[in-house]
Amino acid sequence: MIAVVDARTHQQSIVVAATAQQVYDLVSDVTRTGEWSPVCRWCRWDDGDGPRVGAHFTGHNETPERTWESRSEVVVAQPGREFAWEVNGGWVRWGYTMNDVDGGVELTESWEFRPQGMAGFVERYGDAAPAQIEERTRTAHAGIAVTLAAIKRIAEAAAR
Repeated sequence: MIAVVDARTHQQSIVVAATAQQVYDLVSDVTRTGEWSPVCRWCRWDDGDGPRVGAHFTGHNETPERTWESRSEVVVAQPGREFAWEVNGGWVRWGYTMNDVDGGVELTESWEFRPQGMAGFVERYGDAAPAQIEERTRTAHAGIAVTLAAIKRIAEAAAR
């Protein structure tokens, strides 16, 4: 049995010429995720919910290798400050933080592949788990830069 227990984390930031509230309103509207994510094509709130702690949403994801849906729960919803969610009952945590800086707001996107996710991958993929984890890690790291650039473009166009 392969034991993978360390979390993997990554974060990256960009300055957006908009207010923290404008950026928060954008990133917390998960129905718009397909506009900036290179993997997630669309999200919908489950049961007509919205951006509040405890709310759930479903995302439809596509890569050249596969297509899948995931269910997420909002774990932080602080308008103008932070919006975060956990995928698959806590396997992965994604989030955005906003901090005022000269020229706008510094938007930071963070990703954490948690130990329970690692264990879940070992259970699901067996000996192939390390390769699967590495692929998900590469995809997340590359996707964050693309996502932040797209959010910046969208937010700045709306703020004009």
